[in-house]
Amino acid sequence: MRIALTGSSGLIGTALTRDLEKDGHDVVRLVRRPPRAPGEVSWDPERQWVDTAGLTGCEAVVHLAGAGIGDHRWTEAYKKKIRDSRVLGTAALAEALASLDTPPRVLVSGSAVGVYGDTGDRVTDEGAPPGTGFLADLCQEWEEAAAPAAEAGVRTVFARTGLVVARHGGAWGKLFPLFRAGLGGRIGGGRQYWSLIALHDHVAALRHLLATESLAGPVNLTGPHPVTNREVTRIMGRVLHRPTLFAVPAPALTLALGEMASDLLRSQRVVPRRLLDSGFSFAYPRVESAVRAALADTR
Repeated sequence: MRIALTGSSGLIGTALTRDLEKDGHDVVRLVRRPPRAPGEVSWDPERQWVDTAGLTGCEAVVHLAGAGIGDHRWTEAYKKKIRDSRVLGTAALAEALASLDTPPRVLVSGSAVGVYGDTGDRVTDEGAPPGTGFLADLCQEWEEAAAPAAEAGVRTVFARTGLVVARHGGAWGKLFPLFRAGLGGRIGGGRQYWSLIALHDHVAALRHLLATESLAGPVNLTGPHPVTNREVTRIMGRVLHRPTLFAVPAPALTLALGEMASDLLRSQRVVPRRLLDSGFSFAYPRVESAVRAALADTR
């Protein structure tokens, strides 16, 4: 299958590309520069421009591009960058796909469980309404921007991703060194739920979304057993054989990170109902198994 991919240099995009090419698929990478290699196609998300000729013949598209949520403090300027890279980029890509004589059969477009806002202890699946706050508003706009593709008959799936557990890269890649150094600990009160998924399972889930014709609309890409931050802390200490005595009080975190602290302090007990109902099987369904798998990954 010929599959176009944005965000191919990121944590998930790199792993997905490797997995697809291993199985003989032709991956077309959308890059924000002039192409330097076969299989690269130029696009400019902020200017809403895509070299549509390079997408000809693509049967599927996976859209993962976007400025890192946790890369910088959330100043108004950086929040605009986060939004524009996702909303404008998705709109440009969706319009480009809709303009093709033969659009792809499926678009899997990135989103996040942040759409639900703070859900406390309530178990949350895809039927829950959107929440409030910067990330919830962003995710709604992000998903709505894909409308031109859906209206053109492209099966459009929103991969609402939780925290991806990986040894290197992403938010989790920043936590491992802290815990390994014995500097890890609970965040805030530690009672907030975190919804996590192993990188291996995330890649497998994306491929499941591509292949499963019955899936469209939002699908949660999280493990089936969300746990509290306090339990995550215990697991990290147990797996790494390190103390977890340090704790970061909520006021200190807010002082250090500003508005971005809300992303770590909110509680989201999100479950992958539609993924499970469609027959997907997790290799690492529990957080401890996901952490151990990440540590065993030497790539």
